[in-house]
Amino acid sequence: MRGMALSAFPTPDHDHDRCTADALAHAEALCEARAQRLTPIRRQVLAALLTSHRPLGAYEIIELTGQEGARPAPITIYRALDFLMENGLVHRIESRNAFIACIHNHSTADFVVFLICERCGAVGEVSSGAIGETLSNAARAAGFAPKAPVVEISGICAHCRGA
Repeated sequence: MRGMALSAFPTPDHDHDRCTADALAHAEALCEARAQRLTPIRRQVLAALLTSHRPLGAYEIIELTGQEGARPAPITIYRALDFLMENGLVHRIESRNAFIACIHNHSTADFVVFLICERCGAVGEVSSGAIGETLSNAARAAGFAPKAPVVEISGICAHCRGA
């Protein structure tokens, strides 16, 4: 998992425009394949989340999406976020009460580990079958059925540690 953790965070000098364009293209292709619509507001919400690799709260998303016109109502943003989460394009970071775009092409059934940097606020995302299997077995043994297999770990990313 060590190598995966390092690649979970984009380098500070990565081509963010390419990263954003690839994520939007992936979202459009996924919606088309599922016969679902990536409506203008859903696309705006996803684009707002793609402005950085940091989680954003709903009201931050409202501010970003409202810069070019009327500010959308909170319910509109939450509906778009629900759609994007249901399709694996956005994740909710529970500990931050915020959302982050998913730039990884993985199954919604994959066990996700979020690595949250306490200094720069960036969030790395890795999938871990081993951790998922261990926690799923423990949950099953307790008669528990997990709904959202996610772990959030706070710490300092390699970029901040190296700075």
